[in-house]
Amino acid sequence: MASFEITGGKRLQGEIIPQGAKNEALQVICATLLTPEKVTIHNIPDIRDVNKLISLLRELGVKVEKISQGSYTFKADQINLEYLKTDDFNAKGSSLRGSIMILGPLLSRFKKGYMPQPGGDKIGRRRLDTHFTGLQDLGAKFNYDEKEKLYKIEASELKGCYMLLDEASVTGTANIIMAAVLSKGKTTVFNAACEPYLLQLCNMLNRMGAKISGVGSNLLIIEGVQYLSGTEHTMLPDMIEVGSFIGLAAMTQSEITIKNINYQALGIIPEVFKRLGIKIIKKDKDLFIPAQETYEVETFMDGSIMTIADAPWPGFTPDLISIALVTAIQAKGSVLIHQKMFESRLFFVDKLIDMGARIILCDPHRATVIGLNHEHSLRGVRMSSPDIRAGVALLIAALSAEGTSIIDNIEQIDRGYQDIDGRLRKLGAEIKRI
Repeated sequence: MASFEITGGKRLQGEIIPQGAKNEALQVICATLLTPEKVTIHNIPDIRDVNKLISLLRELGVKVEKISQGSYTFKADQINLEYLKTDDFNAKGSSLRGSIMILGPLLSRFKKGYMPQPGGDKIGRRRLDTHFTGLQDLGAKFNYDEKEKLYKIEASELKGCYMLLDEASVTGTANIIMAAVLSKGKTTVFNAACEPYLLQLCNMLNRMGAKISGVGSNLLIIEGVQYLSGTEHTMLPDMIEVGSFIGLAAMTQSEITIKNINYQALGIIPEVFKRLGIKIIKKDKDLFIPAQETYEVETFMDGSIMTIADAPWPGFTPDLISIALVTAIQAKGSVLIHQKMFESRLFFVDKLIDMGARIILCDPHRATVIGLNHEHSLRGVRMSSPDIRAGVALLIAALSAEGTSIIDNIEQIDRGYQDIDGRLRKLGAEIKRI
């Protein structure tokens, strides 16, 4: 296993370009299974989770060609459904949570599919009921093989229906949309997730010939069609990377320009970091974060402590809760971080406490951060990355700390961040793989 060795306490400066959005990539790449025609996708990030999904599709029979850095063509005209019954598929599918989203396209186009229990971050329970219930409402029948830990799904005919999702699951909504586009009749999905990634997926499918209305809202109406054609699609910049770089600039008192962002797709992310006192200046397609000696947390109008909590879009994404927490460590003032959607995502704070952070872990969902106001530096320690987002939060802490830190298990970080050490070195960071 590789590790990062970081010598912190250095101010950074320069420009950085966010990669393509990881969460969008997993959806739109799965959508290429819906047509036998060629689909071209640009701005695909070179990260472990996405590369594993592309490899899985290749094994399934999809013709994949890399035409330039970040640009690929996919042609799913000769799919080998027998591969879904192999041990190799079981191993690859179970190591990648995003693989669950091949189910909708397979059911929609081929009327059957197989799915191992998917993997991913260990951040608490992440149930699949929304996926399964939605696909069952469309006519799919599920059987779970306890011995092989494999879901076997069949649908002789998918029929449109009305459904009210029990939660606004992003991947669940994506799976249901991809199953419904080739179903017979009209499907109405209420309480659909409406993240920018889903807007991108729906727009891509509509260009392929789907009939989806209500795009961008939580009420989608999908008129089934008989055939989808190829298309060309460019992915959004990753808003989680944008938020991570904002936090990095503040913690290291650095001047950083984040290039080529889609500001509208960031939602309230800039506003949440502004509540922590961070100056953020929009310049055309860029965000400029000036160097700040201090940044002060706002209080609510009644004087009570600032609370930052995650929520389904357009609320604050749970993927940035770890970044907001670590950024608050050097703020002036206190903030309550409330992680509502996953119960184990805050357990990494013990590593930050070891570094000198003043954090009270109230319970699995809440932590109170008492800011150091840059009056005391964090100290370098050895630690391990438990998941993608906590890993980057620890990396930000290490870059701001005095002395040397070692972060083990950086394969978790590589799952979601492309060449993060190389890009940080261009800003002046002292970081190397060991």
